[in-house]
Amino acid sequence: MNYRHIYHAGNFADVFKHTLLIQLIYALQRKPKGCCYIDLHAGIGAYNLQTQEAQLTKEYQQGIAKLWNAPNLSEPLREYVQQQLLFNQQRGNTNGLSWYAGSPCLMEQLLRPQDRMLLSELHIEDVLSLHGALSAHQQIQIYHEDAYKVLKSAVPPVEKRGLVLIDPAFEARDEFQQVLTALQDAYSRWQTGTYVIWYPIKSTSLVKSFHQKVERLGIRKIICAELCVYPDDVQTRFNGSGLLIVNPPFQFLDNIRTWLPQLWELLSVEGTGRYNAKWLVPE
Repeated sequence: MNYRHIYHAGNFADVFKHTLLIQLIYALQRKPKGCCYIDLHAGIGAYNLQTQEAQLTKEYQQGIAKLWNAPNLSEPLREYVQQQLLFNQQRGNTNGLSWYAGSPCLMEQLLRPQDRMLLSELHIEDVLSLHGALSAHQQIQIYHEDAYKVLKSAVPPVEKRGLVLIDPAFEARDEFQQVLTALQDAYSRWQTGTYVIWYPIKSTSLVKSFHQKVERLGIRKIICAELCVYPDDVQTRFNGSGLLIVNPPFQFLDNIRTWLPQLWELLSVEGTGRYNAKWLVPE
């Protein structure tokens, strides 16, 4: 999969992932002790939706644009839109949708003084853009390094509390295996951390195999949440995406179930696709 993110910023998968991430951070921040947010595939952070690349695909029009002025949004979806609105306002766009905040910029807006953020990005041009998109202060560290090498050195964090986002582009043929190996290694050293793994849904058989391999790791508490906006039987396109949440906060599955049905209703193409949120291994 060729996934240069400027072409896809603000699409349905971003809306899904970022709504969930915001809710996870809120849950972690219920306790006063600081936490560490680790984003292994950070990208450029800020995406200008008026660029030629974004306008070529206009995927954001089938994603965040459908929520921007939607009435009666559930509270988590409303909070997601408010964070994106704040991001636009900080760039001089008071009401419209011209910019999209990727996960590093969203998380920066949510950081408390006691929190910390570690970001890694392999492409030097993106690293430079990421530095420009974020504030320069000691709470944020950016690494120009392979994501999985950064993970090895970053966990467990000194805070002992936090969240790891594993969100690769899935360009490599063995990316599912790389993710699996990285999770297994990190979990062996930090079993209390929360891990979020994003994956594309293009081949249901590939996803099923991935789930089975994750189950065999022996990690008991894993939520599987998926959102497809196209039918599963079309094998030639990106039909949906999934998120595995390892060690979710208390009652977090109930949280997802409050907003995911509405999100599917807003973003599905002519009522096609599907959604689900469940324990990967039934309790």
